[in-house]
Amino acid sequence: MTRVDTAEAEQREAGRRDPGSRTWRAGIRRAIRIVFRPGPWKRGPVLAALALLLGLLMLLHAQITDRGGLGSLVETFRPWFGLFIPVLLAGALWRRSASAVAALLLPVTVWLNLFGGLLGDKSHSGGDLTVASHNVGADNPDPAGTARDLAASGADVLALEEITPQSKPLYEKGLARAYPYHTVQGTVGLWSKLPLSDTEPVDIKMDYGPLADTKPVDMKMAYSRALRSTVATDQGPLAVYVAHLGSVRVFPRNGFWTDSRDRGAKALAEAVATEPNERVVLLGDLNGTMDDRAFDGITSQLHSVQDKAGDGFGFSWPTKFPVARIDQILVRGVEPTSAWSLPATGSDHLPVAAGISW
Repeated sequence: MTRVDTAEAEQREAGRRDPGSRTWRAGIRRAIRIVFRPGPWKRGPVLAALALLLGLLMLLHAQITDRGGLGSLVETFRPWFGLFIPVLLAGALWRRSASAVAALLLPVTVWLNLFGGLLGDKSHSGGDLTVASHNVGADNPDPAGTARDLAASGADVLALEEITPQSKPLYEKGLARAYPYHTVQGTVGLWSKLPLSDTEPVDIKMDYGPLADTKPVDMKMAYSRALRSTVATDQGPLAVYVAHLGSVRVFPRNGFWTDSRDRGAKALAEAVATEPNERVVLLGDLNGTMDDRAFDGITSQLHSVQDKAGDGFGFSWPTKFPVARIDQILVRGVEPTSAWSLPATGSDHLPVAAGISW
């Protein structure tokens, strides 16, 4: 026992005599931890990768295949991709990841370049003519009330889409006093305070396939979804198109189905291309946003009033929580002065309006 106690005492004494050895070993351990501990540029690689992917998705959207309508779907909801930026930023700050914060510069720059111009109010006073468009909804429970609201809007030219045979007389009666001139072609109509002329339906290829040519004209006219007319203004004739393009659908197997709409957009672009009048206004429910590649043929000829003179994004559908602007006013040869949405009616779409000048 005496020998054991003596050995332990000698070891303690040696430890007291060599405190530097313990300090040296602790220093090595600290150095190892520092070397292998991820720094701010090494933290959050997944967040950084997601930020870069988000930016590239918005930047290279045109390269995304449209198989199953994927490209159109991405482009339709592209403004909403900006919501992912604050989410990723919060994650980067929580992880204290400098690399993720730096990577977020790409989606922020791309989003602001694409949509930053829509954040401010570009409208100004004045305007020679006010135009409006409204998909009144086939299931609208109060067509008469909708007609009263639209008559009180002050629009000089008013386009309606999705008019049913049952609601047609209600709209004609409710709008007659404010608009002495009007035409209805199938399910679309145009009401005006100024004279109309040269009105005709526009074929947007809703009937497609071998049996299309076998249908009688009267049957086709009953569900025509586009028209063209000339409005006589003090500044000269104005060509006005009203259109309600085919609906889009999301199917589990087929994806984002846009065939009918895309076919109609192409036909409408061809009609506008042959329009001899320099001043053109297109009003209607196009069932798509102007970011969608399907409308390249139209947007290469006409400009969105919302982009030029609107306040914000101007989302118009659905009424309860608008997520996309599918109700459009596009112009050529005139200058938009303002663009806005009118109060909700019994429809699932908001009416849209614009002031234009010469």
